[in-house]
Amino acid sequence: MALLEIEGLTAGYGEAVVIEEMNLTIEDGEGLAVLGRNGVGKTTLMLAIMGHARRFAGSLRWQGREIGAMPPHERARMGLGWVPQERDIFPSLTVEENLLVASRPGPFGLEDAYSLFPRLRERRRNMGDKLSGGEQQMLAVGRTLMTNPHLLLLDEPFEGLAPVIVQEMEATIRRLRAEKGFATVIVEQHAEDALELSDRAIVLDRGRIVLQGRSSDLLADFGQVRRWIAV
Repeated sequence: MALLEIEGLTAGYGEAVVIEEMNLTIEDGEGLAVLGRNGVGKTTLMLAIMGHARRFAGSLRWQGREIGAMPPHERARMGLGWVPQERDIFPSLTVEENLLVASRPGPFGLEDAYSLFPRLRERRRNMGDKLSGGEQQMLAVGRTLMTNPHLLLLDEPFEGLAPVIVQEMEATIRRLRAEKGFATVIVEQHAEDALELSDRAIVLDRGRIVLQGRSSDLLADFGQVRRWIAV
């Protein structure tokens, strides 16, 4: 049984349709990259999976169970973890409070977050608005992991980060997949980085999948990806 099955999904905001008739399956432990230019529906797909976008048609099944009508908090309880592009750190809470407020029963706890991101341990008493961009991204990922998800959705995780921090985040994602067995979906403008971190990729254009395949194959023939993502 697939971890997440999306069938005929059409979604958007208000009366506006952004993604149309999408079919997608994510297996347990699999890494998927979602690529495409700005405005083609990448973030909307993530929001639709989490229940923050309007679903006009289609189904979403989590481990065989229909979740299309479930509110976001119930999807999170079932094991979907979302790291939004905006990070949404609580500015009036300390680093440690930001982590603990999201904690749910499971194998991943506070010490695991500090082991994964030693810098957060050093900054654990700092307020959320007293962190660098890289530290905020570490905190956003760590806080989502505190919910003990099975699927980790990462929306533009490298945006605005210094190259050395991007390398740290890439190593963290590899570690999470290798050691913890997380399934991941990465939306990322840096297409080659996303392909190197995933098993499989889809490219979106105007709300539809226009190209898909194994990440290694798409890296080997990157020209076909570039045709769809070039501005």
